[in-house]
Amino acid sequence: MKYVVLLIVLVVVIGIWRSRRDSEAASRTPSSPPAAPPGGSQDILACAHCGVHIPQAEALMLGSQAYCCPEHRQQGPA
Repeated sequence: MKYVVLLIVLVVVIGIWRSRRDSEAASRTPSSPPAAPPGGSQDILACAHCGVHIPQAEALMLGSQAYCCPEHRQQGPA
């Protein structure tokens, strides 16, 4: 019988501890929106020859066509 009472007391204490911890965590959450990921977003372009998608910063441009490597730029669109 004493083990049942001890178990009930333990469950109540753990419940109170968890509820206080959750309320403290909720009060500490920032109200501002999350920051943007570092580096920002980039446009993705498809290679005019093979279709591989590459970031615009890494694309090799020839006119309005984007290429993934110098060989594909020399060969032109497929």
